[in-house]
Amino acid sequence: MSSPRAARNTLTRDRVMEGALALADRDGLEALTIRALAADLGVKPMAIYHYVASKDVLLDALVDRVFAEVPLPRADSDGWREQLADRSRAMRDLLARHRWALSVLETRAHPGPSTLAAHEAVLDVLRRAGFSVEASAHAFALLDAFVFGYALQESMLETAGLPDSPADLRAGMDLAAFPRIAEAAALYAASTDYVFASSFEIGLGVVLDGIAGFADRFPDRSST
Repeated sequence: MSSPRAARNTLTRDRVMEGALALADRDGLEALTIRALAADLGVKPMAIYHYVASKDVLLDALVDRVFAEVPLPRADSDGWREQLADRSRAMRDLLARHRWALSVLETRAHPGPSTLAAHEAVLDVLRRAGFSVEASAHAFALLDAFVFGYALQESMLETAGLPDSPADLRAGMDLAAFPRIAEAAALYAASTDYVFASSFEIGLGVVLDGIAGFADRFPDRSST
């Protein structure tokens, strides 16, 4: 059943982007087409093309809209570690809200202003904290690899039903020949303290500890 036809002259670029975000969140990125978006908004496909010239342009704008949801770390606020920890938590929350974004968030050849501002803010925090350009680049890559990888793993486990019914999932597997997996599964199924999500803070701490050592490993030679 298609959406009611939109009133004449009510479509705006902002409404197009809100509709695209809602459609991707609801049905996944593969369902996001100009035709499907037009149907959701109650307009003809040509009306969408008035605001976005192609599906690729739509994706560029959609990714930029998602990056706009990430609070920017501030180099003049708390220490670099606290700022990047907060930013990593916010990015993980964002990827939980927009599961589809995992596959495209860092793929755009024409990043928008919000995307660039989000990256600039992270690098600025690191550079102002005394990290070299090289150290900052490695730190940024490592942080995003951890956050994106963790978010992907959470998404896969959610698809498997682990957060909702770990005991049922364990009962459906024959682990007689896999004692280490069996003991880990038993811990997860029986414990009220251990959940997979709790490993995020542990891993984030390990990553930040490693980054702290980058200042010595990758010294700033720009002034020498």
